[in-house]
Amino acid sequence: MADPSVPRAGVSRRNMLMGGAIGAASLATLPLFSTPGRQQDPLSCVAPDISDTDKRFIISNWPEYIDADDDGYKSTLTLFEEHYGIKVKYVPDVNDNIEFFSKVVNQLGACQSTGRDMFVLTDWMAARMINMGWIQKLDKANVPNLDKNLISSLQGVGWDPKREYSAPWQTGFSGIAYNKSLVGEVRTMDELLTRSDLKGRVTMLTEMRDTMGLMLLSDGADPSNFTDDQWNKALDKLRKARADGQIRAFTGNEYINDLAAGNIAACVAWSGDVAAAGDENLVFLPPDEGMMVWSDNMIVPNLAQHQRNAERWIDWYYDPKIAALLAAYVWYVCPVEGAQQEMEKIDPTLVDNPLIFPTKEYLASTHGFMALEEYQIRDYEGAFSDVTGV
Repeated sequence: MADPSVPRAGVSRRNMLMGGAIGAASLATLPLFSTPGRQQDPLSCVAPDISDTDKRFIISNWPEYIDADDDGYKSTLTLFEEHYGIKVKYVPDVNDNIEFFSKVVNQLGACQSTGRDMFVLTDWMAARMINMGWIQKLDKANVPNLDKNLISSLQGVGWDPKREYSAPWQTGFSGIAYNKSLVGEVRTMDELLTRSDLKGRVTMLTEMRDTMGLMLLSDGADPSNFTDDQWNKALDKLRKARADGQIRAFTGNEYINDLAAGNIAACVAWSGDVAAAGDENLVFLPPDEGMMVWSDNMIVPNLAQHQRNAERWIDWYYDPKIAALLAAYVWYVCPVEGAQQEMEKIDPTLVDNPLIFPTKEYLASTHGFMALEEYQIRDYEGAFSDVTGV
């Protein structure tokens, strides 16, 4: 089988069992987010649903996270619009969970409209919003494919055990990426932080749980169960690398453009971004010490005016045929049971790709981030921000 970490040369992006690992990563006892006075009752902060008369739907998602119309190929979004007669406003404005949070926190905390019908946010941020009462419960009658086809490892998460408020969009891994036209293989976080040929040519993610999870692993600590001393040791290592000029910047989703352009040589990266870039020089590798694993989730905010259309969207993407089309494009872990069988008809070379359909053995090297108490969220995010400058 071809190396799944390297996109196939000359192929467009369109053609380009999880065990307990993700469930264990899913913040089983996430506490209330510290936003005093801003908690809402979603039952009393709801707008009339005008889906049946206003055929629109507005979603905020991460960049490069959906297939696109291309040379006679109709994207899953276009097919959705044609099937339901709904016009989708797809806004790729989620570059970082905290950055996006700052865009909507004032509206959500004051029971005001965000102007969106759906967000796609990572487990811990989705959990915070649900706990604050900022997210509407899904009408299960409208999303039968979700309960029918959600892979078992993403069921029963502690912060939404019945998936009443959330539906995973994609799951992925955080590891190392490098540009092989510029540097040799980078296999460990310590290499990333110390190699002289990488000095000033490295970026890390502003997502604290991704970057610090890998830092903890590099010291032999368990990101799902670590001490303050282990945290401080890992943070000090990161701080030193920043002070020494090894790290060029801390970024959100935009790092992939710098890697492709040669502005950086290596970075902490998300698995699907590298594959979707369509550049054979970009390589994603699991660090020798292990990877972080996460999920991004579809959630419907309070005062969404098109919730029924949002639920149609969820049900659409939990059809295995549609899920397989999306997975063939974005190269993230597909959360939909049956999509692997459908992939046989779309691109048989991807059926056994562990970045899309990982085996239990592949997942053995993945780790989730520890559920944090409220004071830890405040302290850890603050200390991490002091190092990143973001």
